[in-house]
Amino acid sequence: MKRRIQLLPDHVANQIAAGEVVQRPASVVKELIENAVDANAQHINLLVKDAGKTLVQVIDDGDGMTDTDARLSLERHATSKISKAEDLFKIHTKGFRGEALASIAAIAHLEMKSKTDDSDIGVQINVEGSEVSQQIPTVTPTGTSIAVKNLFFNIPARRNFLKSDSVELKHIIDEFQRVALAHPDISFKMIHNGNELFNLPQSNLRQRIVGIMGSKSNEKLVPVSEDTDLIKIRGFIGKPEFAKRSRGEQFFFVNNRFIKNNYLNHAITMAYEGLLKDKTHPSYFLYLEIDSERIDINIHPTKTEIKFDDQHAIYSILQSAIKHSLGQFNIAPSLDFEKDSSFETSYRQHKNPAKLPEIEVDRDFNPFKEEKQNPRPQASFQQSSFQHEKKAVPSNWEDLYNVESAIADDQQQTNLFEDKQVEQSSKSFQLNNKYIVTPFKSGVLMMNQHRAHFRILYEELLKNITEQPAASQQLLFPLELSLNVHSIEIFKELKESLENTGFSFTKMTNQSVVINGIPDMIQESQVDQIIDELFSEFENEIPETGFESNTILAKSLAKNMAIKNGISLKEDEQQQLINSLFYCKDYLQTPDDKQIFINLSVDDIDKKFA
Repeated sequence: MKRRIQLLPDHVANQIAAGEVVQRPASVVKELIENAVDANAQHINLLVKDAGKTLVQVIDDGDGMTDTDARLSLERHATSKISKAEDLFKIHTKGFRGEALASIAAIAHLEMKSKTDDSDIGVQINVEGSEVSQQIPTVTPTGTSIAVKNLFFNIPARRNFLKSDSVELKHIIDEFQRVALAHPDISFKMIHNGNELFNLPQSNLRQRIVGIMGSKSNEKLVPVSEDTDLIKIRGFIGKPEFAKRSRGEQFFFVNNRFIKNNYLNHAITMAYEGLLKDKTHPSYFLYLEIDSERIDINIHPTKTEIKFDDQHAIYSILQSAIKHSLGQFNIAPSLDFEKDSSFETSYRQHKNPAKLPEIEVDRDFNPFKEEKQNPRPQASFQQSSFQHEKKAVPSNWEDLYNVESAIADDQQQTNLFEDKQVEQSSKSFQLNNKYIVTPFKSGVLMMNQHRAHFRILYEELLKNITEQPAASQQLLFPLELSLNVHSIEIFKELKESLENTGFSFTKMTNQSVVINGIPDMIQESQVDQIIDELFSEFENEIPETGFESNTILAKSLAKNMAIKNGISLKEDEQQQLINSLFYCKDYLQTPDDKQIFINLSVDDIDKKFA
């Protein structure tokens, strides 16, 4: 009988392994930088071209390798990190599988240069699809340089699955940041297409966080420190008022290894309970130190998942440590009935020098003087700034009767929209500052004010982006927004479209953008939130087609600029909202396919009383 079971050739086995280890250029960056860290490097440089599709090169000044070690490192399951099975439960290095270099060399053109400190000359090895094409002596500094070119050159299907350059670069930046945050004692530099994105000198943890996340992040950090027999926790958490819609600034490190753990993330969320706005997530940079024998790292090829032998205890300790820090630094209130709060000094003031109290006297104060109270001004609907007011809503039968009588007495009947053949028979009014109710001859129309304004702004913004740019409202004092590197890359992609909506920009750096003009439909105080929401929409991917990108941009801006439910509107504002809605191309649904209004006919109402 013919034999059917056979051993796969090494190059085929390497390509199979590469499917797990190397998913995109960011995977190559992760493996090479972690190898450099394991080699005791003090300076690591990352060079990337075309988001890693053309080149990924990592240069370090670590221990380097001899000729034999360099050649052997390209074989499967060849590693210097472990020697026996028991070592899997005592891992102190980033890598240990011995698959990374072999997998990368199987699907790319790899060039390796390496030299040890005690050697006068190094070695250069060139590999193409698992086959060594050249191995020669070379002059190179101490350390290792690995250049990976033409990733997936022999697997075109995998290459076609890669996303746009902006998306792939985002993943590379994520991997770079994770390793850089785990090792502030190592200098890191990243260059993409000749542009320096990061230059991080050796520093402490706080300085490293500020260097990566931007200078404005320093004021947002609250220190965390907790030592127990089971685990040691250190790091920083973000203040609740700076919570974001996205989870881009959430980092867990266990023994200086980045991990993802939803269970521990839930512990932090519970510690912030009652302090966060709806649908926002806190920032944190937390470092957990635990005995390596109490965790299992060897459960996933990417090594971002870890099993703990007592994760329930770690959950409780972590939650308690976060609550303690929030209370200690006066971020959250703490209950201590034995303390006199009048003797407490805030965290911000405890280092300030003491000074004598000053007495201020208001010599113009006159308790018998009568002042006229001016009514609070209310912004117009055109500016999309509505004031929160408590407006009387019929709460009993007498009030309801007065409203019905006022509607019945109104004899003006005008055509609301001739093309829609809708006739208005009486005035509209707000219900619970959320719905606009308009009685008609044939029944009652009830409209959600937020959804209606969402649709109106969406079509207006989309028209501005694609047809005619909108006017810009110039600011007296320009706004400077602090952004991270990834947000800056997103901003570059969307800059032209944002300018068409009414934004104008004067300056852009690797960490900030200066805004000197905004659309006339928003207020200056809304800019931070609107831009943050916008970047969270494009966090995972920027569409390659301009139309789809413009659609997402218009949808995100319109949703955040639209009037919120709970805002009181004047009668003319309500009427203008109704008029503007029915002039939209699609007045039935919001851009995210939610119903805007319902129309109750007299027959429908009669059925309710049947």
